[in-house]
Amino acid sequence: MSSDSARVPQPAAVAPESPLAPRGARTARDGTAPRDEGVHHGLQITAAYAWRLIVVAVAVYLVFAVLAKLTLVAVAVFVGLVITALLRPLVDLLSSRMPRGLGVATALLLMILALGGVFTFVADSVAGQSGKLSTQFISGLTEIETDLAGAPFHIRAVDLTQVGQQIRDWVTQNGGSLAGRALGGAGVAVELLTGLALAVFCSVFFLSSGSRIWTWLLGQAGGTGRRVDGAARAGWATFAGYTRGIVIIAATNAVLVFVALLILRVPLAFPLAVLTFFAAFIPLIGSPIALFVATLVALAARGPLISLLVLALIVVIGQIEGHLLHPLVMSRAVNLHPLAVALTVASGTVIAGVIGAVVAVPLVAVAWTVWKTLRAQPSQSDARPRATMEGLEPDPTAAI
Repeated sequence: MSSDSARVPQPAAVAPESPLAPRGARTARDGTAPRDEGVHHGLQITAAYAWRLIVVAVAVYLVFAVLAKLTLVAVAVFVGLVITALLRPLVDLLSSRMPRGLGVATALLLMILALGGVFTFVADSVAGQSGKLSTQFISGLTEIETDLAGAPFHIRAVDLTQVGQQIRDWVTQNGGSLAGRALGGAGVAVELLTGLALAVFCSVFFLSSGSRIWTWLLGQAGGTGRRVDGAARAGWATFAGYTRGIVIIAATNAVLVFVALLILRVPLAFPLAVLTFFAAFIPLIGSPIALFVATLVALAARGPLISLLVLALIVVIGQIEGHLLHPLVMSRAVNLHPLAVALTVASGTVIAGVIGAVVAVPLVAVAWTVWKTLRAQPSQSDARPRATMEGLEPDPTAAI
């Protein structure tokens, strides 16, 4: 036998097929998982995606189940991040002139004093005008009853004295349950104050030592730290942009409402403007609800004509917010379709009520940004030099 014939490669040995393998199953020669030729390829792909989706759904359910038990902590951390996003520019400015810890304390003190002053002024305004507003309210109702009793409605006027007596009787009969609800409300107030204190506590550390916290978290991510860093920075930029944008939109709405109510001489203009400001944090439905309250006040105090003008104000401000403020302020921070925003707000409301409506949109926006950033980065992004990622926003802890 010649040496050339000895060099002819011999076919690789093929392992015999196991007699226990199901009929139609074939083991791939490259070592991949066996493929059942008796099942359609499309069905195999569908099944593979199905069990993975089930695992993801179970994981998401467990996360929400844990958060439901820790609602106070989760909301406090969320509020702490909101405070951090709002105060970060001020803290950076103060830190250039004083130690960072002192800058954080100064910024938080200014925020507390500003909020305390606003709420004190609102309480004084409501207390000072409550008597006059009650008189105007009863007078307005009487005028409305008179108008309804005449042509063309001919609706019999309601006896306010009888209604008032029925209300007093109901309060007398249900005094015990009202007291229990009042105690329950006091418990809610205590939880609210506790959560606010925890939020401020979290924001102190986010503002003062956020970079060290984020560095430690990145260390736990191992080899994927660079990708996580880039995605998290993009997500934080979205969250901070949304938070600052919604504050700008809420303040603009409040100023417009305050000026319009002053022109129309509607009482409690400033408290109603403050209500509009905080209601704007609930997308789509918050501002209309607050302006509807203003419409009721105008109806009772100034009559149907002024209330119709306030109702027209709802439409005008809604158009300004939807077609001017949101495109200008939110276009760079949150890129979500209006339908997605509506469905997100509805889902958040169903899951967690008012809290869910407030946090749903920023959470979905951040998740979408993180997902897009991870998809845009190649799997070997960790090998890229640091300079290629300088175009992103500062890392969440630096922004924190």
